[in-house]
Amino acid sequence: MGNAVTQIRRSVMILALPVTLTTFLQRAEGIVAVLLVGGLGATSIAAVGLGQLLTFVATTLVSGISVGTNVIVAQLWGARRRQDAGEAARHFLWLSIGLSLLLAGLGIAGNQFVMQQLGAKSAVIELALPYSTIIFFVIPCTVLIQVLSSILQGTGDTKTPMYGLIGVNLLHICLAYPLIYGRWGAPNLGLKGAAIAVGLAEATGMLYLLLRCRPILKESSTLRIDLIRSIWEVGASVSGERIIQQAGIFLYTKLVLLYGTVAYAAHQVGLSIESFSFLPGYGLAIAAATMVGQSIGAGKYARAKRENWEANRIAVVLMAFMGIIFFFFPYALLRAFTTDDAVIELGTMFLKIVALLQIPLALTMVLAGSLRGAGDTRFIMGATMIGMWGVRVPLALIASLWMRHSVFYIWAAMIADWTVRMGLLLWRYQSERWRQIQVIR
Repeated sequence: MGNAVTQIRRSVMILALPVTLTTFLQRAEGIVAVLLVGGLGATSIAAVGLGQLLTFVATTLVSGISVGTNVIVAQLWGARRRQDAGEAARHFLWLSIGLSLLLAGLGIAGNQFVMQQLGAKSAVIELALPYSTIIFFVIPCTVLIQVLSSILQGTGDTKTPMYGLIGVNLLHICLAYPLIYGRWGAPNLGLKGAAIAVGLAEATGMLYLLLRCRPILKESSTLRIDLIRSIWEVGASVSGERIIQQAGIFLYTKLVLLYGTVAYAAHQVGLSIESFSFLPGYGLAIAAATMVGQSIGAGKYARAKRENWEANRIAVVLMAFMGIIFFFFPYALLRAFTTDDAVIELGTMFLKIVALLQIPLALTMVLAGSLRGAGDTRFIMGATMIGMWGVRVPLALIASLWMRHSVFYIWAAMIADWTVRMGLLLWRYQSERWRQIQVIR
């Protein structure tokens, strides 16, 4: 048993470390953008944050394809049905292309309206609009990077997406700084330059991953309705979960914006810093989804349970350590992003709050990954609905609109949200009802 646990722990880490770095690199573009425009002031930080929020919400609409691809490819791969896995990957790729093009058009047409409905000030919208328009234009590249990475990760290849994202980020940094500030002979484009750099870097990364996926993708002479049905059963709930989450984030963000540009800038910088703690959680969640999916595909349920708990144990240790850093060293972290004293003061409060939710967040993320690997996505959607709309949003509304409390209470509602989700997912996993779900046939 001891050797088996050690082997599982090693396998989890072998999968999770590249995924963690890949996740970091995926988020690094947004973090670097905030970091680079920090010298332009709180309004520019808020504008980039708002533009990133809109595009992130748009990509969540096709997140079901990405997660569904990972789950279905992993289970087919574990069952040694390689031809079916390749045909599924090709079906999902074409589906993601169509949906991402639709999202790009809708985003470009409606981003200004959404910013106004969020309550952003005109100065912020004026800066955010050209940035978000360019980002929406290249959303197909962003979506394809996610889906292609999911295909590779489903087969157990977590290193290739990592290499692709390393290239994307290096190219982004090399392009963003000169285009934002007009250095080294480049034009001074400000926030437009940041968006152009993202677009060029992601287009390059998408082409690289597409070339690396070609040996996996398999031609199919007919439309595989069974595969489409499988991804619908898994992916629809994932997209529903993300839509529920982002709709709540929209309202939650609107409440933060009521406290002014400085409060929202502190919120955005704090989220950028906190995202570093998400890295091991996301990496281990994807590793758990892949390993659990492959083990279930092979009919090894006991191994799937051991893989889940090993991933959870590692995530708790790593994210608790990050929480300690957030709580005791917030000023140094915030100072790296901005010199605005008002933003730093509020951001310190934000980081102390998120430090307290690191353990519930770690368990929630990895348990959700394991349940997704088993295809149990409907329950995760329900837990998200309860946590966001039954806990966080009502508490934030009460604190801001009725009791007129400070933004501290808005942020504190996150702790209650993630704690409730953690409890629900722990109960679900221990019930083992996920064993009865049949994703592939």
